[in-house]
Amino acid sequence: MTTILQEDFIQSLHNALQYISYYHPMDFVRALHSAWEKEASPAARDAIAQILINSRMCAEGHRPICQDTGIVTVFLEIGMDVRWNSRMGVEDMVNEAVRRAYRDPDNPLRASIVADPAGKRSNTGDNTPAVIHMKSVTGDRVSVTVAAKGGGSENKARFAILNPSDSVADWVVGQVPGMGAGWCPPGILGIGIGGTAEKAMLLAKQSLLAPIDIQTLRERGAANRAEELRLEIYERVNRLGIGAQGLGGLTTVLDVKVLDYPTHAASLPVAIIPNCAATRHLHLELDGSGAVFPEPPALSDWPVIEQDTTTPARSVHLDELDGTAVQDWKPGETLLLSGHLLTGRDAAHKRIVETLNRGEALPTGLDFHNRFIYYVGPVDPVHGEAVGPAGPTTATRMDKFTDQMLEQTGLIGMIGKAERGPAAIESIRKHRAVYLIATGGAAYLVSRAVQSARVVAWPELGMEAVFEFEVRDMPVTVAVDSRGESVHQTGPALWKQRIAGIPVTTE
Repeated sequence: MTTILQEDFIQSLHNALQYISYYHPMDFVRALHSAWEKEASPAARDAIAQILINSRMCAEGHRPICQDTGIVTVFLEIGMDVRWNSRMGVEDMVNEAVRRAYRDPDNPLRASIVADPAGKRSNTGDNTPAVIHMKSVTGDRVSVTVAAKGGGSENKARFAILNPSDSVADWVVGQVPGMGAGWCPPGILGIGIGGTAEKAMLLAKQSLLAPIDIQTLRERGAANRAEELRLEIYERVNRLGIGAQGLGGLTTVLDVKVLDYPTHAASLPVAIIPNCAATRHLHLELDGSGAVFPEPPALSDWPVIEQDTTTPARSVHLDELDGTAVQDWKPGETLLLSGHLLTGRDAAHKRIVETLNRGEALPTGLDFHNRFIYYVGPVDPVHGEAVGPAGPTTATRMDKFTDQMLEQTGLIGMIGKAERGPAAIESIRKHRAVYLIATGGAAYLVSRAVQSARVVAWPELGMEAVFEFEVRDMPVTVAVDSRGESVHQTGPALWKQRIAGIPVTTE
């Protein structure tokens, strides 16, 4: 009979959550480096390089890989011969571990969880509660797998119940273009097939916890239908040319995972859940001998990559801009931003438009005239930082607010990640504004450009409050220009042709 102490269990999960906040799984790093070595698209290659540089920086500095430190998912297999020495239930112990890990003073993680999700959406303040899956198994051990899943990739989950005669591969490949770049490719597609609706989704999530091994599978060949699907979907998705950050390129997925389960004869449930460039998960086992402290990887395991400084970049002084200054910026052009900008995510945009709709003035300090807004919710700073990791959030969630913001506030540009929808692009064209992207999955690297940060409105929103950042040489790419041309449309289309061997003509 193994006895697991309450504090050992909590400390082990705390250790694991801190660990995955700043250490990528090394199989992911190796796969991403391999993709970088073969990438032929300059824009995608630079994006992958930024993600790899960010990964090493986070490993060195013990700071989060991404500003979105995720919703915690915990899978527990509890041996039936285990005895607990605890005053708390298992779920309460898990949530206490999450609370401690996310409030760790040496590396505080962003609290992103809101209660009353269809109502007030109040931040719980400590990232609890976790999503917990438990099952009893034979044995005298407690097996724990923790994952922290960012909202940008989780929001791109897809589910359908197909007809039994339908092609799973066709449906999956057909879904990927509509997922856009908000899940920060290149990453991993997890696919669950069978069972019931909720079982298929769970299988898709669990499949993402397995090591990356698609190249080994390609060498040895498939041994069953699930492996055949992995290979087919991997090849077909990469031929779409979506590429890193949706900019067009050779690698959209690093691996495809498939788990299946028996299902009803009338059904074919299929779920897709992608893992992003901030892939974070870890497995550990408690045997009653004390808390588990994961062994850190060696920094020598990371590739040493220098950011490309040969690509021409335009230096932009934000404090000197007006609407005419952005008119000659070209799609795909690299900019280095210096000066002041305001931030704002979903909750802030909602308050801004509600204020405007009431005919009231915006709070003091919230003057968007001739300014840029950065879609970000940063991590709290530590040890003298101006701000913690501060990478972009998915811009499409702000599409519904874009026209009113451009029409009524004097805003001339936006910064985020991923593509904009047709209505937002039309609004950008109509108002002769621009949309820029920073690299998703490079949050710590991006934060190094922030020289100072202060809250200017709605501090009660926590990470969703409006900040003013002063930045120096913040690297961004023009994604939608003032004429409405989008690199997220032109880039993948170009690379899909090139991958297919179709001659490409350029004007």
